[in-house]
Amino acid sequence: MFKIEKKVALASLLAAVGIGGAQAAPFADVAVLMDESGSMAGEQAWIKGAITSLDTELVALSLTPNNYASVGFAVGGGPGLTRYFNVPAPGTSNTVAGLTQAFGTAADYQTLTYSTAGGTEDGWAAIAAANQYSFRAGTARNYILVTDEDRDAAQAGLTYAGTLASLTSTNTLLNAIVDATFRCTSTSTGPVIGISSGGACYVADGAGGYVVGTGGSAATGFGNTIADYVDLALASGGAAWDLNLLRAGGLVADSFTAAFVDIKVGEIQNQTPEPGSLALLGLSVAGLAMARRRKSDA
Repeated sequence: MFKIEKKVALASLLAAVGIGGAQAAPFADVAVLMDESGSMAGEQAWIKGAITSLDTELVALSLTPNNYASVGFAVGGGPGLTRYFNVPAPGTSNTVAGLTQAFGTAADYQTLTYSTAGGTEDGWAAIAAANQYSFRAGTARNYILVTDEDRDAAQAGLTYAGTLASLTSTNTLLNAIVDATFRCTSTSTGPVIGISSGGACYVADGAGGYVVGTGGSAATGFGNTIADYVDLALASGGAAWDLNLLRAGGLVADSFTAAFVDIKVGEIQNQTPEPGSLALLGLSVAGLAMARRRKSDA
């Protein structure tokens, strides 16, 4: 099984801010980009439990406090194309009780109510919407896109190159849970759950767990799913996952969830914030230090 060692503590990060260099983020801001078409009810329910498990593992590694947001997509026509949660913008739909901002805790996320009434799925539009959220300085930025369709090009002006640049320029890792299959050259036993940008592959072990192999690559995908989403996720430094294995249920689905949560934790644990945000965090820390010094001198 994939095992993650604790590497980063908040105190050590703050101590290193003033001397520069690439530093791992002390907490994460995660946005889920969820397809809201009629076939997605199962995944909409599943992601809530996955977010709870993800946050539990991050907190156990002292990566906290973490924030979670969502963009639902699949509403056809004009400004209602993308559905926003807790954001006062065209297309605003469901909200989390008591929240006025896009981000909340893992517990807040459980109160989201998704729709399954949509029929136009533009995941790039969902990425563009999430890019408008206010992320914290120094955070690990992560997107999780979940859809069983390839992209419907419903929002004009979006390109693969531009969408990828919006991710890489902010050090945002994308994970795509999509209708695609994957292969793993190092092992032929068990279905391949997903692959990483580095070529690792995650294979169900038949007992609810998984093993890590090498030589992972995409095999097949619905329509243009590989070009639209799998290639985008891998190019961002993230991973891509076979949605159909989650839908298979049983031990295979258990393996899917275990691998997905573990790999997300590993990504966040080793992720650096977007360029410039550590400098902002350093200024904040310096300000706190000065305030404390003044208070002690008074």
